[in-house]
Amino acid sequence: MLDFSDDPQRFRAGISAWIEAHCAKELRTMPATEREICWGGKRWQFSSESQRLWMEAAAREGLTAPRWPVEYGGAGLSRAQEKIWHEELARLDAPTPLESFGLWMLGPALLAFGTEEQKRHYLPQITRGEIRWCQGYSEPGAGSDLASVQTRAEDRGDHWVVNGSKIWTSYADQADWIFALVRTDRDAPKHKGISFMLIDMEATGVTTKPIQLISGASPFCETFFEDVVVPKNDGAGLSRIVGEENRGWDVAKHLLTHEREMIGGGARGLLGGRSLGAFLADLDPEVLQDPILKARAMELEVDSLATAMTLERYRDLAKQGGVGHASAMLKYAGTELNKRRYELLMSVTGSDGAEWDGPHGALASEWLRTKANSIEGGTSEVMLDILAKRVLGLPSQ
Repeated sequence: MLDFSDDPQRFRAGISAWIEAHCAKELRTMPATEREICWGGKRWQFSSESQRLWMEAAAREGLTAPRWPVEYGGAGLSRAQEKIWHEELARLDAPTPLESFGLWMLGPALLAFGTEEQKRHYLPQITRGEIRWCQGYSEPGAGSDLASVQTRAEDRGDHWVVNGSKIWTSYADQADWIFALVRTDRDAPKHKGISFMLIDMEATGVTTKPIQLISGASPFCETFFEDVVVPKNDGAGLSRIVGEENRGWDVAKHLLTHEREMIGGGARGLLGGRSLGAFLADLDPEVLQDPILKARAMELEVDSLATAMTLERYRDLAKQGGVGHASAMLKYAGTELNKRRYELLMSVTGSDGAEWDGPHGALASEWLRTKANSIEGGTSEVMLDILAKRVLGLPSQ
């Protein structure tokens, strides 16, 4: 077993040696490609035996969810220890052993609102990579105005019958389960009468359809529910509703803060830990001789460092239990920063960068993909509106 010492230097030395021993050299090729990221789930196929061994070793130590309590499959690390873990992963070019909407979004919601039975049933499965989740929030008529969801769940005594559809459900075609907002009281005001429900994607009546994007990739799907039967209770005290019935909006808001932090913070991994200047120099050593491009690169580098420091401060405040609507700020700053980075990369690479299978690989498709960054998880306009009203206290027009 790994020694989770309280002494920072001892912990860093131990975790570094552990990574060296359990993460194969072939996996340390940051930044990782989409195929090299391990998502887990019943249908997941490991890209290599090394990837499987790395994920399973981390899961045994609870390091797929470092801050979660040990009894739920986590490592029980402190905030400082978790930071060291991520620093050592980056220093050694080691990929995160498991990535999952269960880890980023559902897990925190269950820890805050779930019953003890739900926590002990679902959380260890998530940390071991045994179950893959997708998010059922947005609908064709309820995106930015999320509380207008119309997917309904009708009470039939010992079960619910769900009908409706979701859109932009990332990786729904590969997920085992979905956590979804459904309307359980159609007569209540729109922020009321919504429940946070867990639905098996293999249930009869659940279908998905990938959405083809301009980038050529298709992580997003449409998800349809046609007379889907969802039991209220599995017979062992395991409810399919998280939190209180008709109070799902409370759970949804809590989860959105984690989603926005995840999306905003995700932009930091773009260059695999390298500075933007080093990345540009690899593309073309002459780039940084251009004063305009050099100034743009340095401005982005400073903004990236400032955003990273703000994210660290947010996480420290979150540990104390109060950050308000800071997640909207982080989401806005991180996604707009990511778009600016790719705009600069496209400027530097010129016509070569625009080639689909050119010398710069997937740069063109990745650039196009960033256009969705400021839409998913709440548009930049909505984030600014939240900050204006809820943080700055500005009046509505």
